[in-house]
Amino acid sequence: MENVYSMVKSLTYTITIASILTSCIFGGGNPNSSNPGSASKVTGLEWNVDEEDGGSFQVSEYAGQPVGPNLVFIEGGRTVLGSVEEDVVYSRDNVERSVTIASFYMDETEITNINWLEYEHYIRIDSEEVYWQNNLPDTAVWSRDLAFNDPYVSHYYRYPGFRFFPVVGINWRQAVNYCAWRTEVVNLKLATDAGFFEESEDDGDDAFAEDDAFAEDENTEVGSVQGNSFRVPIESGIILPAYRLPTEAEWEYAAQALIGTQWLDETQTNSRIYPWDGHTLRNPYGKSLGYMLANYKRGRGDYAGIAGKLNDGSMITDYVYNYPPNDYGLYNMAGNVNEWVQDVYRPLSFQDMDDLNPARRDAVLDEEDLYDGGYNFIGNERAYETEEEALNAGVPRSQYNVDNPPMKRMRVFKGGSWKDVAYWMSPGTRRALFEDSSTNAIGFRCAMVHAGSNY
Repeated sequence: MENVYSMVKSLTYTITIASILTSCIFGGGNPNSSNPGSASKVTGLEWNVDEEDGGSFQVSEYAGQPVGPNLVFIEGGRTVLGSVEEDVVYSRDNVERSVTIASFYMDETEITNINWLEYEHYIRIDSEEVYWQNNLPDTAVWSRDLAFNDPYVSHYYRYPGFRFFPVVGINWRQAVNYCAWRTEVVNLKLATDAGFFEESEDDGDDAFAEDDAFAEDENTEVGSVQGNSFRVPIESGIILPAYRLPTEAEWEYAAQALIGTQWLDETQTNSRIYPWDGHTLRNPYGKSLGYMLANYKRGRGDYAGIAGKLNDGSMITDYVYNYPPNDYGLYNMAGNVNEWVQDVYRPLSFQDMDDLNPARRDAVLDEEDLYDGGYNFIGNERAYETEEEALNAGVPRSQYNVDNPPMKRMRVFKGGSWKDVAYWMSPGTRRALFEDSSTNAIGFRCAMVHAGSNY
């Protein structure tokens, strides 16, 4: 009996000592992403001890995903996507269905003219050729044969008074390129601020460090700016996931902003026709009583009301902060400009979908002949894979058309605009346009995943 007692006592001491050691290593409780402890729980090997010759495993400090500039957190959850308005165009392309959307981030405003001018500046420094190829907005989108819109053609994009108006004349591809550029420069700044790189002082015109200031790390490549390649390991927790266009489901979910209708436990008091409560387009409260809640076209020939009482005050686009934000803090999720989203347009996207983070990509459930790719030639049935191949074959540029297949190139845009009637401001409505086309009523905003999270 005494031997059994001694064994139990010895085992108790062992467990106690192990608990103390574990507490010292992990700071009490179980390890987690922000408090992983000083050693591995499965091997006992210490972390961050020796960095030379491979050394010990390095675990960086992590306090959660940094919030990127201009981004607003959108808490995910279950919702019903689809149009709650009468389908006046009989498209039947957005039937109601329940889905769950994971949390993500979205720009609080549309990308503005000054944002694009900044982009244009750095792209031009990086490559004059790229700058002229596919960087400039198409200001001719304002031109009309039967209207005098010439001042907008020449002034809307560059005149200082329009700096914080949404950029227009941007096609879907240009918007995607902007997202990629923004990812690079934001991550480079975050890495520089964290001490990964040092800004170059060799040339005052250079926005970023020279080649010799960049790390030799062979892990995740973040990108390149001004011809410089830089790498920061994603494990560092310093850099952000990629900026991108929101999916159609994310955009619609963020526009609904039903977090503002939550009551008690998982109960919502009402749905929404627009990104605000009620069925009217005017503010029903306070000093702003009677004023429009969005920038839209009130009726045929009526863009803003009458002089002395310009109700929405916006004959074209407007200052991106000029109307009340929705309950997520997002401005102009209805009206001002329509916005490009990530999804390729298909009428039956609502039917062919996952119910968790649904999205529709190219080449999914589509016939192969819609994706012939390459270059298509007038009077010539042959397709070439690259422009160089086409030119070497003696086909002049005037005789080929890049990206002609129409179905592949249709992209969804949402939200309604300054030139649309109220019907299109309902989040569930959807339209599409060729991805290489642009108008004076379509802009965009960026989104980003909420990494390291299960909600």
